[in-house]
Amino acid sequence: MLTNGIVHSHFDVQREPVLRQLLAWRERVGHVVDIVPSREQIGRPFRGAIDRYDVGDIVFTDCYTDELLLERTIARISRDSVRSFVFQVFLSGGVEPLAVHSATRRGAFCGGILALDMDQPIRMLRHAGCVVALFAPVALLQEVFADPAAIHGRVLGREQPMVQFIIDHISALAEKMRHMTVDQARRSLVDVVLLLASAFGREAGLAGDARAAARAAMFDRVRRYVRANLVNPELSPEHVLDALGLARATLYRLFQHEGGLGAYIRHLRLRQAADELVRYPDLRVKDIAYGLGFKSGPDFTRAFRRAYGMAPQDVRAMDIRATPDWDSGV
Repeated sequence: MLTNGIVHSHFDVQREPVLRQLLAWRERVGHVVDIVPSREQIGRPFRGAIDRYDVGDIVFTDCYTDELLLERTIARISRDSVRSFVFQVFLSGGVEPLAVHSATRRGAFCGGILALDMDQPIRMLRHAGCVVALFAPVALLQEVFADPAAIHGRVLGREQPMVQFIIDHISALAEKMRHMTVDQARRSLVDVVLLLASAFGREAGLAGDARAAARAAMFDRVRRYVRANLVNPELSPEHVLDALGLARATLYRLFQHEGGLGAYIRHLRLRQAADELVRYPDLRVKDIAYGLGFKSGPDFTRAFRRAYGMAPQDVRAMDIRATPDWDSGV
């Protein structure tokens, strides 16, 4: 603990033998994300250093690494307890490609800010560079808009208004963290998280002016209806249109980033199925499928494999090591 009361830790792999450097880094961050190294990568020098600051329920990290392939699979998520939301602020470096449940972006994301929901799968090749990350409870983001999961995988490039200001502000905060009181640090981090949530909310059309507020309220109404009727086999975009009396074009725009409302419904069903596969190991796969509105076991298996790159049975078979019962920062 620092003299200001903030819990701080520093880790650097430079003193490890070359063959242990990347593996040591993987062990260090393995409670949050999986590192997927190649044999060639393990055999060469690797640079990785991180400063971590725990300020109440927010974790702030300042990190440099060489290139890494990072992954959180649905099997991993269904077995660990990390459920925070993270904003990765790239002071240098970037990501290519970035794969989330709705899309794979092949274009390079160089600089800027990336939003990630730790309750959803992701796979990304992160280039060498400096990244400042803020891990915050989802409830904090919900002060800005109802469903932070809607911004999972979204990016704010440096060219967008206010982004460079936010990056400069967070970079300065990393420099000052050791010299702030706990209360000052907590207030500063909360303000930054809310600022980031607002910026991503505006980019998604869910925060900002009165029109955005109305859009966010409509999005929340549809989201709550879908979640309440997820086990109904008749749940579909047409069903939601009839039940809520919304215009088709409006509904399409609301869920365009998700690939459409049908894709959103399927994603929620598959996400819940992954949890149930782990929670109820004696329940047959087809019974889980039917219970979540899928028409047949094979249809469910095909959809699950397309979404997560593995069969439902593979989720049960994977031996994921136990992880601590607290949200942590990479």
